[in-house]
Amino acid sequence: MEQVAKLMTMNVSHAVEMLAAVIIGIAVVRTLYSYIFFLKSPSSKITKEEIRLQFGSSVAVSLELLLGADVLATAVAPSWDDIGKLAAIAVIRTALNYFLEKELKHMHTMHSGRTKNEPPITPAEENGNAVTKYKADDGTFAPRLK
Repeated sequence: MEQVAKLMTMNVSHAVEMLAAVIIGIAVVRTLYSYIFFLKSPSSKITKEEIRLQFGSSVAVSLELLLGADVLATAVAPSWDDIGKLAAIAVIRTALNYFLEKELKHMHTMHSGRTKNEPPITPAEENGNAVTKYKADDGTFAPRLK
């Protein structure tokens, strides 16, 4: 019975790994297509940052799937060596995913509410406090303390 459970778990783990690889493959093709379109048409509706956001989101999903596949692979009767490897892989992938998500959120906030031709919103210092600019309802940019 344990052999059957281990075989099924390994098969599901491999299927999840393949799904993650397919997602990354599709994301690479979409990114390449969008970037070539961006280079050929300077007036395109998509920016380089939006291309990065789309690709980063796909990579984040793939990292989560790969972590799940690793957990499945060691779920049935793991050895201490397997658990140690899983812990190291989980820490690395979780850290990668954390920082990727943090950058994606930052890029999304920097882009939301702006048009393509507006200048980037940059952090500044005012009396030692971090200040960012936000777009007000009237279209002007005003400081906001963090």
